[in-house]
Amino acid sequence: MNNIQKDMVTTARITGVWYLILGITGMLGFLVFHPQLYVINDPEKTLANLTEHESLARIRLLLELAIVVSQALAAVWFYKLFKSINDWAALTLNIWGMMNSVAIMISAIAMGSAIAVAGSSTQSLNDKVVLIQVFGQLINNAWGVGSLFFGLWLIPMGYLVVSSKAMPAWLGRILIIGGVGYILNTFVNYTGLSNAWLDFLVLPATVGEFWMIGYLLVYGIRTSKD
Repeated sequence: MNNIQKDMVTTARITGVWYLILGITGMLGFLVFHPQLYVINDPEKTLANLTEHESLARIRLLLELAIVVSQALAAVWFYKLFKSINDWAALTLNIWGMMNSVAIMISAIAMGSAIAVAGSSTQSLNDKVVLIQVFGQLINNAWGVGSLFFGLWLIPMGYLVVSSKAMPAWLGRILIIGGVGYILNTFVNYTGLSNAWLDFLVLPATVGEFWMIGYLLVYGIRTSKD
């Protein structure tokens, strides 16, 4: 393996580390800690949670910030990894990843504001409840709209895998299917429809992401077509 090939494998593994951090912080933040604090359509309960468990709320905020940073750095390193293969597709992947990072940054701003409101001694209880409701909706919709960009960033990622043959073709196909699933899931959710089967739309993305993380960390990237 020559120096260029070694550099590509190293870049792939660093990309995998950032993607792994994104996955871990996302699961811990949104799936584990978030439901313990932010109760949908119950701003009174959310306010009580933020007041009584401020340390937990700040951990949740720190995880949100970690999601923003790791998403942005994963997007940058994916561009570095794929730019020599297809600069346009790699740039598209980078842009959509950055846009998702910005969407989650809006959520982080709302979380920081919600914590400040919950701890304020100058606002009435009613004012706090109203503001917590607004910030809670902003958090939910930042993640909701961010799902569009998350779906969009998986599509060029999958395209680069399939077209370059630098990784298993089925990994790329599953990523594309997962990206489309995320986009469809977002649009359907915003129509007001709710059904358990909608969760299956994002299942291919989850499979593809963990496969991608594992491949980057273990194998890096194919440096030849053998």
